[in-house]
Amino acid sequence: MRSIFWRVVLLAGFAVLAMALFLPSTPFSNRLPAFWADNVPKIVLGLDLQGGMHLVLSVDQEKAVETHTQRLVSSVEDELKKKNIPYGSASRTGVDGLTISYPDEKTRQEITKAVADEFGVFDSPTAAEGKLLFKISETEIKRIREWALSQALETIRNRIDKFGVSEPVIQKQGDREIVVQLPGLKDPERAIQLIGKTAVLEFRLVDESMDPYRALSAGPPPDSEVLYESKHIKETGKTEKIPFLVKKEVLLTGDSLSDARVAFDSQYNEPYVSISFDSNGSRIFERVTSQNVGKRLAIVLDGNVHSAPSIREAIAGGKAQITGSFTYEESTDLAIVLRAGALPAPVNIEQNVTVGPTLGADSIRAGVQAAILGGVLVLVFMLVYYKVSGFIADFAVFLNIVMLLGAMAWLNTTLTLPGIAGIILTIGMGVDSNVLIFERIKEELRSGRTPRSAVNAGYDHAWWTIVDSHVTTLITAAVLFQFGSGPIKGFAVSLSLGIMINLFTSLVGTKVAFDIQNDKFRVKSLSI
Repeated sequence: MRSIFWRVVLLAGFAVLAMALFLPSTPFSNRLPAFWADNVPKIVLGLDLQGGMHLVLSVDQEKAVETHTQRLVSSVEDELKKKNIPYGSASRTGVDGLTISYPDEKTRQEITKAVADEFGVFDSPTAAEGKLLFKISETEIKRIREWALSQALETIRNRIDKFGVSEPVIQKQGDREIVVQLPGLKDPERAIQLIGKTAVLEFRLVDESMDPYRALSAGPPPDSEVLYESKHIKETGKTEKIPFLVKKEVLLTGDSLSDARVAFDSQYNEPYVSISFDSNGSRIFERVTSQNVGKRLAIVLDGNVHSAPSIREAIAGGKAQITGSFTYEESTDLAIVLRAGALPAPVNIEQNVTVGPTLGADSIRAGVQAAILGGVLVLVFMLVYYKVSGFIADFAVFLNIVMLLGAMAWLNTTLTLPGIAGIILTIGMGVDSNVLIFERIKEELRSGRTPRSAVNAGYDHAWWTIVDSHVTTLITAAVLFQFGSGPIKGFAVSLSLGIMINLFTSLVGTKVAFDIQNDKFRVKSLSI
């Protein structure tokens, strides 16, 4: 009896705990005490139930390789100058090539040795017509592509975390794609702009040697280019594009930023973005401003000029402002992408699906109705076919569902429509386990055993069959979770939890009910 008592206490304790965990996820949560409703993890509705956005993004990995190659060109030039090795020119060739011109054979050998010693990412160069062509090795190209995908994933995750979406799903898909699911999103267009903004911040000098309009017609100088500032005219409500002739040389980039925040102009109360540099960036910014007093410094973001203030004096402290005709939302989003960092390469939207909340409500209603109808039919069948023993099996199924929902809430699981299907499947598997046990008990009773002996033998002989069926299903669920996308993972999670809990309720929950019959009521025959 002591064993029965502690098993009953264990079952009751788990049931009460499960209910305490699950109730805050139900409509009854507003009737619960605040400390209970606010501090207990909740089941989160997935994209297919709550509505929201599903994006598939592809990372332009070739552009990442091209950008990396361009940086290597600058690094190689700096190294050759540092070692006083004479060379004619250095330039990027194609996506992953670097061409360096040399005056003589001795210099060619010095360049080859210097590049091999300091960089080690190039294959052996080929020489022709006074030029050396270095190609980045396949191993390095693969590393750059993988890095671009991983960095883009992390950057997008940081941006979305600061955007404030609850329970987003952000994960790799294949070799170059990222899947983003944003449940409950209210402003999809703003999210797309936030996610896709490259956010490459550059500080360049304005070229005052030529009028920008003349540069548009006659062509800019070789070391300059024409970029535009988009300016909103409040009087007309139109946007005007103002050309700027800016130097191609980048004096400082957003890589040196330590912070970016929204602030308001004290005179006009208009929002702007206040940026702060790290220690290295602060030194560079002070040097740039001290050497170029009287000149204009263009702040360029993603190829667009946001402002081009005049440098009146050296600026120490590493602080600057990005001004423009911003709304509060635009300045907030700009601060987010600057804090989160620039994407290593452009991302393209391959798939954009918006799920409305009405569809989610219909899905929840249909799923709940299916679960109730399927559950009722199963429970009624068990009562009719197995009588009192069927009632014990129904009790185990109820216990299984309560514990499953409690476990899902405790783990802060995202519930999807396939997840509801997994819960329904769990009901069937729970009954199936009891059917195996009951049929075995009936065989033992027909062979002349007493009720107590038949029950013990039934559970002993069905044990390994039940464990085997559950383990094989659990392996399948693990594979679905590992390789499936969001909704499929939801199915795998609910199925896995249901299987593990079902082992407990089938082999412990129903067994204690039979033991109570045999030990306390000492039944002469089983209703089965």
